[in-house]
Amino acid sequence: MTEHLQTTAPSPTPIARILTFLHRAWVAELRVYSSIARAIARRPAVPKGGTGIGYHRPVLTVLFIFIGLSAVEIPILDLIVHQWPAVRSTLLVLGIWGVTWMVGLLCAMLMRPHAVGPDGVRVRSGLELDVPIGWADIASIAISRRVDEPKQPRVIGSEYAERMQDETNIEIELERPVAIRLPGLAPKGGTHQVDRIRLWADDPRAFLDAARPFLVAA
Repeated sequence: MTEHLQTTAPSPTPIARILTFLHRAWVAELRVYSSIARAIARRPAVPKGGTGIGYHRPVLTVLFIFIGLSAVEIPILDLIVHQWPAVRSTLLVLGIWGVTWMVGLLCAMLMRPHAVGPDGVRVRSGLELDVPIGWADIASIAISRRVDEPKQPRVIGSEYAERMQDETNIEIELERPVAIRLPGLAPKGGTHQVDRIRLWADDPRAFLDAARPFLVAA
């Protein structure tokens, strides 16, 4: 007699993985240009009456270095392959696209911060991730710094951690298990039931101050 039932989700098929990859790539590409447009218009994705809290500070220098190196690489490669027009044109297009993509990623991190607003908290990261949590589901928010081992999954058990360089400094306790959806397919992506969320905020005190009036009202 079977003592327990297997409850794990079936492994995604190769076709599902390919379609999901293409969809995520398309969404990321669109988000690159929309983030650049937001940066030009100075319109961060923060709800009315809400506060945006950045999470980019630990990686900002690295992003600027990558953008600078990518931009310098374009004219250097152009000089090397200028005698082969087809190769030159291809590398020029790829180089410009690469720099644009890196600038878009930087703009996404700046224009899509964590948001604390009337409807709740939105946990964000880069081009894709956006996890909304309503105030009715939040029991408490506290400053709690923790450093995890490298390459740990975002979800372990019933805890979801959106780390920045393996660190988090905000802990959100939930009233009850809540379903969240992460980009991609299970087990890393998909839907997960969690009762605790940890994240990195550049200014954890500002995050707590922005949340306090809504927690009191709730």
